Amino acid sequence: MSKPVEYSAPGRINLIGEHTDYNHGFALPIALPERTTVTFRPADTDTLVVRSDREAAPVRLALGTVPGDVGGWAAYVAGVVWALHSAGHHVPGGTMAVTGGVATGSGLASSAALECAVLGAILSASGLTLDRVEQARIAQRAENDYVGAPTGLLDQLAILFAERRHAQLIDFRDLSVRSVPFEPEAHGVSLLLINSHAAHQHAGGEYADRRAACERAAAALGVVTLRDLQDRVPQVVAELPDSEDGRRARHILTENQRVLDTVAALHRSDFGAVGRLLTASQESMRDDFEITTDHIDLIAETAVQAGALGARMTGGGFGGCVIALVPGERREAIGDAVRAATRHHGHREPTIVATHAGHGAGG
Repeated sequence: MSKPVEYSAPGRINLIGEHTDYNHGFALPIALPERTTVTFRPADTDTLVVRSDREAAPVRLALGTVPGDVGGWAAYVAGVVWALHSAGHHVPGGTMAVTGGVATGSGLASSAALECAVLGAILSASGLTLDRVEQARIAQRAENDYVGAPTGLLDQLAILFAERRHAQLIDFRDLSVRSVPFEPEAHGVSLLLINSHAAHQHAGGEYADRRAACERAAAALGVVTLRDLQDRVPQVVAELPDSEDGRRARHILTENQRVLDTVAALHRSDFGAVGRLLTASQESMRDDFEITTDHIDLIAETAVQAGALGARMTGGGFGGCVIALVPGERREAIGDAVRAATRHHGHREPTIVATHAGHGAGG
């Protein structure tokens, strides 16, 4: 039996740029300090036995697995095996132990963290070298075509390219990634991660509906993708119809501009401006893209009213987490205000932690 290989990958927070990835736009994620770790022990066998510290029983999957064979959490592992095989790469059998450090169901990319950790462990054990964009595509194919979740490349690229104390500006038109300094603590500002404990899920196919609406809006505007209109945003936004598809397009176009404005503000260390952009993004997700919930809106609005520089939901929507940029001296007071407001409205008390930009996937 071969020597075990250990590989880990972080979750991610998207600072700003929601649902822009599949519209060839911009996003600005950071990696979380929390990580999912995979320990892979290759063996001369045609199966892979996978265990998770969060599940009672192991799952045995064939190396020749195809979509539909495996469900639940292990489908993400099986999907990586299938996607690697489909790309012509050898995958060894053996045993794999998963230790999950990324909260599930919270919009923090726990599934992509698992995919990237599994993929990294298999590549390391096999001696294969793939560039990070190709790794992202394989992990995305596992999620899209094996698991059946129609996600973009944001999570995988964020996890694979992340750097400590930096955000990553991703341009989804050419899949280029550029580091942007992100160290608010050096300027007396904290980034709070507020987990609502409302399960993050694309309820009723809402994610797919938003994607279809963007595609219809682009076609109606005579372009392949909404990104093609980015150089004339004010004019286009002013002329958009007051319809559901028009509002969806307005969110994408203005969100792309907010990402670019946030990058400029970070280069100036202007966290007041960054905060205002986060709040504007929250309002756009609430009113134009309609992917927030009353629970999430309450958390974000309470944080700002209590003194946060800005706050927004992070992730695909319909639950999950809120991030807030807060002056260091207001951190406790803002946390107390959010907890009190959620209790008053009958919600479970959120978990609130100060977080920072961590490093990307690696062995």
